[in-house]
Amino acid sequence: MTTSLAVATPGSVPYREALAWQERLLAERLAGGPDVLLLLEHPPVYTLGRGADERFLGVAAGGSTDVVRVGRGGQVTWHGPGQLVGYPIVDLRGHRQDVHWYVRSLEAVLVAALADVGVSAAARPGYPGVWVQDRKIASIGVGIRRWVTWHGFALNVGCDLDGFAAITPCGIAGVRMTTLAAEGGPSAVAELVPVVRRRFVERFGYEGWHDLASGSASAARRHARDSGKGA
Repeated sequence: MTTSLAVATPGSVPYREALAWQERLLAERLAGGPDVLLLLEHPPVYTLGRGADERFLGVAAGGSTDVVRVGRGGQVTWHGPGQLVGYPIVDLRGHRQDVHWYVRSLEAVLVAALADVGVSAAARPGYPGVWVQDRKIASIGVGIRRWVTWHGFALNVGCDLDGFAAITPCGIAGVRMTTLAAEGGPSAVAELVPVVRRRFVERFGYEGWHDLASGSASAARRHARDSGKGA
């Protein structure tokens, strides 16, 4: 396992650019690069997992918001401003080669982070993600390539939940979505970034973290930050 986690916090990044960035970081990790955690936001977008049923898109299928099918597990979800999205690029061979363990670990990171800001949440057996009682506050959809992870989690911090109204989120009929702000927590994504980063480092056993600032990843990070300014 690498002893230090490389972390990037570029702000708002268009989804397709972030997807290409993940692909580059994944290739770098497979070639011996560091474990990486991207913590960012997206302009509005709908994404579907590799086997997701397009019927769950509902009226979003004919709307103006971009729809992207990607190589993660899970059904359809929405990303947008006010939502903290995390993309870990982590080699599980340095941790534990167990996808279920990995998903449970991501849930544990988010549950601990929410507790740190005063919101009690929990995982729910059979439904990947994090819940506040019967309300879903975070979604998880991961991809694994040769035991290196990509895609990840989305935590609703202060986002407008209208983006979820057009779809059947995560393919769960009647699911109620919520935000951290609605549950009495902070409404700013920036307040959650250091909390989630710290809990991730602790949960996965890193000695610490450092800014992602080397090679092509550095160029991609600067490009992503610049692109996000006008998003």
